[in-house]
Order: sequence, then structure tokens, then C-alpha cells
Amino acid sequence: MKLLRRTLITLLALAPLSLAWASSKEPFTQERFDQLQSAGEVVLIDVYATWCPTCAKQQAVLEAYKKANPDKNLHTLVVDYDKQKDVVKAFRAPRQSTLLLFKGAKQHWFSVAETREQVIAEALDKTFSYNYQAK
Repeated sequence: MKLLRRTLITLLALAPLSLAWASSKEPFTQERFDQLQSAGEVVLIDVYATWCPTCAKQQAVLEAYKKANPDKNLHTLVVDYDKQKDVVKAFRAPRQSTLLLFKGAKQHWFSVAETREQVIAEALDKTFSYNYQAK
């Protein structure tokens, strides 16, 4: 009961951040992913579930990164863990709260349940600094 109450309080506290971040997210489609990869863009695949407290923590970290780096063009494609099982399987996501980072066709990072701000920021910074060469 204590854990449930703490989780609900956390989700309610993070709701404004999640809504702000949601405005820059898109639902995952293979067509959009292919388009962004072809353009050499940085793409975060966010395997997300609305009921997941770890996902909510990740959203707060991602929002903080976005606010600290407004010049970085991060495209976030959200995979609904409960409704897009084929995509979850294609990305080999073992569970919700899986994050994958791509720049162009190259995958740079794969994480499950990572919520440490420094780790996520370092992965994003490293991906942005990768020199993508279109083929």
C-alpha cells in the first residue's frame, strides 16, 4: 500500500512534466522511423506504458535534458508497450521503460529501466556528437 501511494504521488507530481514532454513526442510508425533515420536524425525510441512508474521517472529525466539542451533536435517515437507488441518484439525490448537511441541507421544505446540523469544525458550527448555520414 505504501509503494502504491508513493507511486501515485510521483505520477501526479510528474504529470505536468509528462504533458510538456508529450508535445514533442510522436507515436511510433515504421514510416516515420525510416524517414528520420534516412535524414540522419537522432531518434529516441521510448517503449512506454502509462502505468509504469519507471517510465514516469524517465520522462522527468528526459524533460530536464530537453530544457537544458533546447538546441538539440531529439525526435522521440513512443512505442505503446501494451498495444504495439510487434514493435516491442522487433526492438527486442524486454519490458516497458526500454530506451533505444539511434542516429541515422546506427543504434548507439539500449537501456532498460535506466533513470539516472547522468547516464541518460551522457548517452544522448554521445549520440548527438556522433558524426553521421549518409550512404
